[in-house]
Amino acid sequence: MSNLTILIWVIVIGAIFGYLWWQGQIKQFADYVKETREELKKCSWPTWDELKGSTVVVVLTIALLGAFIVLVDQFLFLLFFKL
Repeated sequence: MSNLTILIWVIVIGAIFGYLWWQGQIKQFADYVKETREELKKCSWPTWDELKGSTVVVVLTIALLGAFIVLVDQFLFLLFFKL
């Protein structure tokens, strides 16, 4: 990219940033990030063992549901197209 293209992008991004600053959007976004961080500190995060156990449960549930859907699909295919 040429220097002129880079300069134009810097001016456009600067103008957008200035407009958002003038509108108060930058301060609102900063407040949002600050409040989000405070809320995340209040969360109780799972331990590594709890996370592994939950992952196993999710994987097994998906596998069982997938197997069930395949079986029902095969049964309905046989019922409607083979008989």
